Amino acid sequence: MTIGSILILPGDGIGPEVMAEVRKIIDWFADRRSIAFDVSEDLVGGAAYDAYGTPLADKTMDKAQSVDAVLLGAVGGPKYDQLDFSVKPERGLLRLRKEMDLFANLRPAQCFDALADFSSLKRDLVAGLDIMIVRELTSGIYFGEPRGIFEENGERVGINTQRYTESEIDRVARAAFDLARKRDGRVCSMEKANVMESGILWREVVQKVHDEDYPDVELSHMYADAGGMQLVRAPKQFDVIVTDNLFGDLLSDVAAMLTGSLGMLPSASLGAPMDNGRPKAMYEPVHGSAPDIAGQNKANPIACILSFSMALRYSFDLGAEADRLDAAIERVLAEGKRTADLLGQPGVQPVSTSEMGDAIVAALDASL
Repeated sequence: MTIGSILILPGDGIGPEVMAEVRKIIDWFADRRSIAFDVSEDLVGGAAYDAYGTPLADKTMDKAQSVDAVLLGAVGGPKYDQLDFSVKPERGLLRLRKEMDLFANLRPAQCFDALADFSSLKRDLVAGLDIMIVRELTSGIYFGEPRGIFEENGERVGINTQRYTESEIDRVARAAFDLARKRDGRVCSMEKANVMESGILWREVVQKVHDEDYPDVELSHMYADAGGMQLVRAPKQFDVIVTDNLFGDLLSDVAAMLTGSLGMLPSASLGAPMDNGRPKAMYEPVHGSAPDIAGQNKANPIACILSFSMALRYSFDLGAEADRLDAAIERVLAEGKRTADLLGQPGVQPVSTSEMGDAIVAALDASL
């Protein structure tokens, strides 16, 4: 039975390698669970620039708008560093987020028990960690106008504008509160209301949404710099964190390293519901294109596979199957299988990208 449609955009660097392992998982669900997807594939980032002269072709954008979910690998690499800013690989990713209006970026930071010793923090601080950062993704300082580099009084000035409307804050706050209702029922909103007017508005709107529609959810407020400190001091105090585009970018990377490796972390970017009730959605691993190991079969595919797990959960309402996949990954890690980024003991032989994918498929078989 075909459940829905997926557009795969492997991108650059290690993107095609880790996405190949996701294809194994998709095929497993079709073959062993009769859960099939209409899968298509296209180019984004540097690969798209090489083929089309643009980091995202219009026809690819049209495909992304028509499917139930987009799975993206990674974009960028030193080969494209000298390109004009307007056609750099990252512009393709930003166009997808903007034109699909993917305003809520979900960045889970979950520490698998088998990897608790890989965190830079002590085991007792991170063992059992399970937090979700909800980052506003389509506004704020990355998109505000005016922006650019200008001449002023004989010298160059770089300008970026932090800008938020009430409605932009309102909708991402609701996404965070809705998630919290399915988790531990707690939201911490982070901004800089002490020094930024946009932060004052952010705090006021989040509080208003809470008071009017989500009084059952516990809400707290914290300055974003203090939030960064608290993530390192006592991360398990948090359940859901909601914050703006810039602070979300920074804080989610802090949270990422609590788990031991960027190669373990997925993300989801969600928008408004489509006509079929499913949200516009794009799923991608947090890690970059890692050009230094591209083509070597060394990359950790788990973050990309977990991104597909998030797609099962949030786009296709297949939470039980997402749990099955997550448990298979936990089992493989508990058995001691590690890609090179997860090696902690000398003398342990790492598994390759493809071997890790095969091990997860085998663990899925064992779950039946």
